Amino acid sequence: MNYQIPNWLIILGGCGQIFTALIYPYIRHQVFDWYNDVKQLKPLNQEIAKTYGRYIQGLNFSFGLIAILIPTDLKNNTTLAIALTGLIAAYWVGKVATQFAYYPMYDIPKKTLFKIGSYFMNTLFILFAIVYSWLFIYNLSYFINN
Repeated sequence: MNYQIPNWLIILGGCGQIFTALIYPYIRHQVFDWYNDVKQLKPLNQEIAKTYGRYIQGLNFSFGLIAILIPTDLKNNTTLAIALTGLIAAYWVGKVATQFAYYPMYDIPKKTLFKIGSYFMNTLFILFAIVYSWLFIYNLSYFINN
């Protein structure tokens, strides 16, 4: 391959992923009233739901930190780069697919801020899916051709 994926794009994606991790509690509480819904579950199911929420938040933050700290390593064509970019690409492609396949049937509160925020967050998710899929394909194609 004769092209390079710019580090600034990977770092931008990393910053966006950290942003999603930091904004996640606000979205759950203010937009979706998630905590009141979780309170209706049995205690064990409450803890499971909270744990999965923390997993999501932790993965978003971790993926962002990796992108910011070692963008060059994410495109160095090693088997580890292939595995890691493939994992992150699958995560975000899955998120985007889920977002558009299942979430549109739910109503987001009509406040302008939430409406704009939903477009912004969906744009970020698509950006992450594109950047990491591109990195994965870039690494994999180099590996296959050499």
